[in-house]
Amino acid sequence: MNRVVAGDYKGQGVMSSFGSPVITLPWLKTLKIDKETVEEYEVITEESRKSATSAVGRAFVGSLFLGPVGLAAGLSAKSKGTYQIAIQFKDGKRSLLEVDGKIYKAIVQKLF
Repeated sequence: MNRVVAGDYKGQGVMSSFGSPVITLPWLKTLKIDKETVEEYEVITEESRKSATSAVGRAFVGSLFLGPVGLAAGLSAKSKGTYQIAIQFKDGKRSLLEVDGKIYKAIVQKLF
């Protein structure tokens, strides 16, 4: 939990630093998750995975997360208190995060 499970930055941790969500990178660097770095985001639910009207979900799930990785991530996201968030960064990179309630809340607040 609290990791990038697919896409760019896969395997990197996700944490909250002084109330700001970040992806931890090598060499003690971090990538902020806020309005300055994120183009779009979507909380991935069973409904958004199936919805034909969900553009962000369709792009992420259809092009990046289908197959074994998407299946494993989808199954693990059913745990209570676990959230999956698909993020499209302004630099074109995409990541699927799996986070707990505390980090989920911090991300949603920063991106509101």
